[in-house]
Amino acid sequence: MLVELSIENLGIIESSRISFQSGFTAFTGETGAGKTMLVEAINLVCGRRAEAGVIRDGADEAHVEARFVRVNTDGEEEEIILARSLHREGRSRAYINGRMATVASLAEFGEELVDIHGQHAHQRLLTAAVQRESLDTFAAIDLTELREAREAVTQVDAMLAALGGDEKSRARELDLLGYQCEEIEIVNISGPNEDAVLSQEEDLLADVVRHQESLWKAASLLTDDGAAVEKLGEAHRVLGNVSSMADVSARLNALLAEAEDVSHLLRSAAESTEENPERLEFIRVRRQSLRDLMRKYGDSLTDVIAFGIEARTRLDELMGYAERVQELELSKKKALLALRSAQIRVGDQRRAAAPALGKEVEARLRQLAMPNASMQVSVGNAESDPAGESVVFMLAANPGSAPQPLTKVASGGELARVMLSLRLVLTGDPATMVFDEVDAGIGGAAAVAVATALRELGDGHQVFAVTHLAQVAASAHQQISVSKTVKAQRTYGSATTVRPEDRAGEIARMLSGGVADESAIAHAKDLLTSLGTTVNVSKKGKGKAR
Repeated sequence: MLVELSIENLGIIESSRISFQSGFTAFTGETGAGKTMLVEAINLVCGRRAEAGVIRDGADEAHVEARFVRVNTDGEEEEIILARSLHREGRSRAYINGRMATVASLAEFGEELVDIHGQHAHQRLLTAAVQRESLDTFAAIDLTELREAREAVTQVDAMLAALGGDEKSRARELDLLGYQCEEIEIVNISGPNEDAVLSQEEDLLADVVRHQESLWKAASLLTDDGAAVEKLGEAHRVLGNVSSMADVSARLNALLAEAEDVSHLLRSAAESTEENPERLEFIRVRRQSLRDLMRKYGDSLTDVIAFGIEARTRLDELMGYAERVQELELSKKKALLALRSAQIRVGDQRRAAAPALGKEVEARLRQLAMPNASMQVSVGNAESDPAGESVVFMLAANPGSAPQPLTKVASGGELARVMLSLRLVLTGDPATMVFDEVDAGIGGAAAVAVATALRELGDGHQVFAVTHLAQVAASAHQQISVSKTVKAQRTYGSATTVRPEDRAGEIARMLSGGVADESAIAHAKDLLTSLGTTVNVSKKGKGKAR
């Protein structure tokens, strides 16, 4: 529960510190006195959106601090202090138990500690999400399996998207790479110099007669009479007797042996050389295949070989992608089946609980001065909406009228009462609830009914309500009066706890605005007698209604 609230430079409130007790507390005061600033202060410490416009004129910073007491998991009371500073430049600082924190962390604590219904919060009840959430809360439906199933489908879709491209684009790339790899690999290039080697052989085969004549002539120049071999031999013999030229003689002998060997090779080549048109044609076709590859895939066979390696690597990757896609598609089918199963389970629970929720809210509405109200909770068709995501609250406020969606038939006052009825039906955590003018647009018997409902809600929770209705104020366990004064042409707001002996006067002011004070006070006392209570306050600041 909220035990204490400190406000500095918020709206017209320069400085105020307020203590609270359990039960139902009403915020009252003249219009414009700053009652809503109390709700705004609670909003700020609970991490709600803040605007610099709420900072008091002439101040650079607004600061709000709230002290909460709650029972922890060990069953012991613990104190939590939340604080928020808002600067005119738009900067905001948050604190949890005196330590700096993010606004998001502050909001997490705020959601656990306080449930805030602003002046227009009941409009949220018109949204499908809030109506669906209300039904789930009422039926205590566990959505874990459904969320996990949806997350599984989302993850598979994300992994499929991460593979890149759609199925058709991948298929096109697979076909192209497959063709390119096959075209390169079927040629089976022996090495980066294959074309040069084949070029030499092609030249030989293309002019075999001329080459053979050249070989015979070269051989004859070495070995015929008077040829090089004979003269080398003669020179070697002449120097054989010159001991000083022994080295030169040895070199001539080596040249003679080399010349004879070369002559032998030339004669062998000349004798073996013959026309081979089949081999020549093969070489020409082979070289054309190599040139075709170089025309498409690189300037040299080295480039072609490198391209082929890259293409094969990419093809293998895509083939792996295709297998991965098949695996993921299978996983997606399983995930969709699991999702369908979870949807059906949740949908069945929602449809089973919807009539009971409608009946309970309807019963509460009749207690809130809507005696002829009929409330139904519609859930989507099981075929088209297996999870029952489409939840619609249907209201018939008057007899003879067919129930229609709240968005079409509910007035502001009726919406407020539907929201309050729902809150009464769904009582639970958090322990502190704030209602900003939940009684707007109602009066008479409806006001008394709302007052009674808020008091009932306060029996199990700490409830705060900003109100202009005397009936609501009289039903509160505690009353905070917000007032404003003007000093030196500046407006100052303040919030004080109304003492029990002063409550009749405050409620009389709400009833008459200062007119017919005696009769108003008498009426106020009657209201307090019929709706009000006294409160015993403990040393810890908690109260127990009686």
